[in-house]
Amino acid sequence: VPENPIWFHTVSAGEAIAAAPLISQLIREFPEVPFLVTTMTPTGSAQVAARLGDAVAHCYAPYDFPGAVERFFDRVKPRLLVLMETELWPNTLRSAHQRGVPALLVNARLSERSARGYARVRALTREMLAHLTFVACQYPDHAERFLELGARADRIGVLGSVKFDVELPADHAERVLELIDRWSLTARRVWVAGSTHGGEEAILLQAHRKILERFDNALLILVPRHVNRSDEIGELIETQKFSYRRTSDATAMPADGPEVILGDTMGELLYLYGLSKVAYLGGSLVGVGGHNPIEAAICGQPLLMGPETFNFPDVVAAFTDAGCLSLVGSATEVAEAVVDFFSDQQRQLRLAGVAKLVVLENTGAAERLLAMLRAQIRAVSHLP
Repeated sequence: VPENPIWFHTVSAGEAIAAAPLISQLIREFPEVPFLVTTMTPTGSAQVAARLGDAVAHCYAPYDFPGAVERFFDRVKPRLLVLMETELWPNTLRSAHQRGVPALLVNARLSERSARGYARVRALTREMLAHLTFVACQYPDHAERFLELGARADRIGVLGSVKFDVELPADHAERVLELIDRWSLTARRVWVAGSTHGGEEAILLQAHRKILERFDNALLILVPRHVNRSDEIGELIETQKFSYRRTSDATAMPADGPEVILGDTMGELLYLYGLSKVAYLGGSLVGVGGHNPIEAAICGQPLLMGPETFNFPDVVAAFTDAGCLSLVGSATEVAEAVVDFFSDQQRQLRLAGVAKLVVLENTGAAERLLAMLRAQIRAVSHLP
């Protein structure tokens, strides 16, 4: 880990994916400046390795015990701290402030639910916000919530969501074609349930049972949010009497292969979306609040989510308003929606195109953020 880097903190996979294009561009523009990217989860770490490789240093970041945080700052001596989304940790921000390290919160979002939580510790929240140099929010209502919690109006701006600026990996099309060939998917009807949580898999398997009654060549690719739950989900699939394979051991398969493929390796979901005709976004049939639908959309997917979408209300609204995201509340509704898309290829293709168009129409936040970050890096690096 280098000393005096530009430090980007991305908690997990979604934040790492969103930050990677920004970081890549800044590395090209500032080759003499070291960059450090920290995460808090193995999935985030995997994305940093896959998308940035040796171009950055990576480690996990302490955030709780003051002594650990202070030792981290003493060892790393960051010149600038860039926090993605809502990574507000009191000891981290206090240490940055005490050392004169500018701290930026970028691609910032704050749901109504999170704002209520921060309001319960208002004094601590106000102190954290006072230690931020700038907050670059995704949407105006997010900025209003930060202001209500005590952020300074002259340190807040609305720049949009960089998650709409996501780019597919260079090898995406090649790997998708390779998987279609290896798993003999050309004639199969495939749907993906991505980033699922406990309590959802049983509902989705019930839906798949109903789908198989209409299309006996249907395939569900089931990808849990946390791969350490794979054994638990595998047992559930076996109990429900489905034939299945795991992606970790899914080598060549016949055309009449398994009814379910269980995603049990990290960093593969974006490629698996490329195999599908319709995608369900997990965490939305249970009280998790749903996961970001943009990655599925950019792969050309009509979208399904449950009613719990409070994590990404503005993003979900963009897709629902365009008609390419449907809300489903039960196994029956999931099955009916998937069957409709399998039955009507023209509608599936049209709404897949609409989903891609929604992403395209909302791009541009990355360039606005880059302009702000360039100025900050020049200032802390004493560059013209």
